[in-house]
Amino acid sequence: MTTFLAGGTGTPKLLDGLTDPGRSSVFDPTETVVVGNTGDDVELGGLLVCPDLDTVLFHGGGVIDRERWWGIADDTTETNAELHRLADAAGLDGGPRYLPPEAQTEGREIARWRRFSGIAEFMEIGDRDRAVHLTRTSLLDEGQSLTEVTATLADAFDLPYRLLPMSDDPVATIVHTDEGAMHFQEFWVARRAVPGVEDVEFRGSETASPTDETLAALRDPVVIGPSNPVTSLGPMLALPGVEQALAETPVVAVSPFVEDRVFSGPADDLMRGVGYEASTRGVAEAYPFADAFVLDSEDGTDLDASTDDDREPVVVRTDTGIEGPADAARVRHAVADAFAELGVEAS
Repeated sequence: MTTFLAGGTGTPKLLDGLTDPGRSSVFDPTETVVVGNTGDDVELGGLLVCPDLDTVLFHGGGVIDRERWWGIADDTTETNAELHRLADAAGLDGGPRYLPPEAQTEGREIARWRRFSGIAEFMEIGDRDRAVHLTRTSLLDEGQSLTEVTATLADAFDLPYRLLPMSDDPVATIVHTDEGAMHFQEFWVARRAVPGVEDVEFRGSETASPTDETLAALRDPVVIGPSNPVTSLGPMLALPGVEQALAETPVVAVSPFVEDRVFSGPADDLMRGVGYEASTRGVAEAYPFADAFVLDSEDGTDLDASTDDDREPVVVRTDTGIEGPADAARVRHAVADAFAELGVEAS
């Protein structure tokens, strides 16, 4: 078995074409587990939205919007449009409308610290996409765990690998900025990452726990895709026991940087905001447990000098740009080569 840690679009893109014959012989989808970040989740208009889980779900199910790498392809947005029409007609201010503090800790526990009103919702949720959130929230309200609900949805989308949430407990990624504290989705979606980052908090992580299923998956070799180290992997690493588990298993990480150039998203600003260098070297500092790194062929970073101990990580280089299944297969082969140098057989 091999476990992939997924946040944002980096790991789903790395998994692209995993089931294509001849492309992915180094990783068998039936022997693959994906652990998804839930720190970015929000409750929007009473529905729990799990963006990182859903990106894996929709990609693995073959329905993802490949232009945006989120949502369902060719989805309609009539409900979203009507919500905005009603808000305009009623003279209501648009979103994001973060609910007051007392409401953040009421109701279903898993939605703590991430509750937004659905008035003129600030995230564009498609109609089929919304059906997923409605089903998820209803099953949670019936008493199922997020792990159980995710397995049900994975079956509905005929996912070729196992998908796990990192935790069944609430962990909310709160970005502290020069304009105040805000949930990551408000920072990234509504504010387009404009406010200056001063720190990032994983609220609730001190009392949350990784699930037994997640801890079991972390006993197998682990791949960290080219995701944002702060907000995609940070919530997982903040959970008690996760970093220790990663230190005890072979880990290969794909850098989302080429030296100091990030492929996409706000990873550079977020890394600087929490005290890391915004570069491949900073990624290595954020992942002190990693045994090997896959870097871009144009990335000349010397990681031998980036760690505080005497352990020298294995480095494998390839073109790490991923624009489709062929690119993803090339990077996966580089990951397998890194495992081989560690004496680990990829499966």
